[in-house]
Amino acid sequence: MPILNRKAVTIVLGHPLRFALQCLKGFRANQGLLLAGAVAYYSLLSIVPLLMLVVVALSHVIDPAELLETIGHYLEWLVPGQSRAIVAEVAHFLEHRDLVGWFLVLTMLFFSSLAFTVLENAMCVIFIHRVAIRRRHYLISAVLPYCYILCLGIGALVVTLVAGSLQVIGAESVRLFGIDWSLQGLSGALLYMLGLSGEVLLLSSIYMVMPVGRLSWQHALIGGVTATVLWEVARHVLVWYFSTLSQVNVVYGSMTTAIVVMFSLEIGATLLLFGAQVIAEYEKVVHGEPASTPPLTTPTREAR
Repeated sequence: MPILNRKAVTIVLGHPLRFALQCLKGFRANQGLLLAGAVAYYSLLSIVPLLMLVVVALSHVIDPAELLETIGHYLEWLVPGQSRAIVAEVAHFLEHRDLVGWFLVLTMLFFSSLAFTVLENAMCVIFIHRVAIRRRHYLISAVLPYCYILCLGIGALVVTLVAGSLQVIGAESVRLFGIDWSLQGLSGALLYMLGLSGEVLLLSSIYMVMPVGRLSWQHALIGGVTATVLWEVARHVLVWYFSTLSQVNVVYGSMTTAIVVMFSLEIGATLLLFGAQVIAEYEKVVHGEPASTPPLTTPTREAR
C-alpha cells in the first residue's frame, strides 16, 4: 500500500469540511486544549533556559551580537511583540557567562527538556491508537529531549550563518538597464522563506520523532504544513491585535510580558497538537478506522 493512499487522499480532498470537523471532534475528545495548556506552561519554563544554553554554546563560534539578532528575528515568529524582552534577558545572561557553573548548566538543561517531555506525553494521547499497540522504551523517552536540544542548537547555527549571508546580499545592488536595483527586498523575501521552511521542517520533525512508532515523512509533512499555515494566520492576527486593540499592559502591568508570551505559546501549542490530530485522523482514514476516538471516561458502577 502506498504511503499516501490515493483513496484516503480522495476522501479527504473530496470532503474537506467533513474531515476538518472530524479532526476538531477528535481534538476535543482527546482534551486538546488541556494538553496544549500543559505544553504551553512547560514551554514557558523551558524557552529562556534553552535559549541561554544555545547562545552560550554558539557564542564561541559565532559573533554573539549576530546570533542574538538572528534569534530575536525568528523568536518574533513564536512570541509576537515580546522577543525583545526575552533576547534582553539572554543577552544579560551572556554577559555573565563566566560565572556559570556546572550545576547551573545541568539545572538549565533539565528545565530546557521539560517542554519536550510534556509534548511527547501529549502526542501519546493524540496517537493513542499507536500507543495501544507499541510503547516506547523509557530510556529513549529520557534521552529524546536532549537529542532535540542538540538538534535545535545545530539548527540555530545553520540559520544564523545563512541569515548572515542573506543580509550581506541585501546590502548589495545589481545594475540592470542602467538602473541600480537594490537586493534588500530579495534578501527580506529569502529570510522570510528561510523562516517558513525552517518552521515546516521543525514541526514535521516533531511529528516524526515524538509519536510512538514509525511515521512516514509524507504524513509528518501534512501535519507540518497544516500547523505552519494555521500559525502564520494566527501570528499575523496576534500582531495586529496586540498593536491595535489590546490593553493587556494596562490590566497586567509588569506581568504583561509573561502573560503575552504564555498566551502566544498556548495558541502555538494548540495548533501544534491540532496538526498531530490531523495526522492521526488521516491515518485512520487510510486504515478505514472510525474517524474519531471517544474520550476516555471512568467506568460506571454498572460496567464494573
